Amino acid sequence: MCVTERPKYSQGKDVQLRPFDHLVSAAEAGALVCLFTNPIWLVKTRMQLQTPGHASPYSGFSDALRTILKEEGWLALYRGIGPGLMLVTHGAIQFTAYEELRKAMIFAKSKQTRADNRGSEDLLNSVDYAALGAGSKLSAILLTYPYQVIRARLQQRPGSDGTPKYSDSWHVVKETARYEGVRGFYRGITSNLLKNLPAASLTFVVYENVIKLLRASKEKA
Repeated sequence: MCVTERPKYSQGKDVQLRPFDHLVSAAEAGALVCLFTNPIWLVKTRMQLQTPGHASPYSGFSDALRTILKEEGWLALYRGIGPGLMLVTHGAIQFTAYEELRKAMIFAKSKQTRADNRGSEDLLNSVDYAALGAGSKLSAILLTYPYQVIRARLQQRPGSDGTPKYSDSWHVVKETARYEGVRGFYRGITSNLLKNLPAASLTFVVYENVIKLLRASKEKA
């Protein structure tokens, strides 16, 4: 999440950024992260998928990296980069959804503001932020999880003959749809939700409360 995206909150200004602005900034940041971290994700995925019965299992991260470079070349480190870049939309969707849900919730509570003269930023509490964080994360996961499945399957280690199981993203899509149907694109989503929804809720609760503290300390100064 880009803190620079929200100067209107920290500076107490009423400038409103458009959903498109949030989308573009989140996408740019996500694309850079993807380019730098795809090799790490590839090694992580292969380490998780390898079994004791593999002919020459990786002994660790550095061994996996050396073996991949030796046997497949540096381009192999960027297998799955296509779906990975598409996953950039995950953060963009989550951040945009959060901002729009936040505005809607503030608007829904705005009548009470007129009654007790509270500012719009004081309308929401930690429970609200937790719900907004979980809701925005859920929408992002449901829309982008298939890309995670495609990327993970592309990043599998080639067979003993050196031939990858899938040639490209479209091959993964066709084979998954043919043999597993729509459910195949959502394998493992339950554990993903259990891990990420609470994390997203906590992240936004902490973030919003820190922003409030910084604003309060600035006003006292």
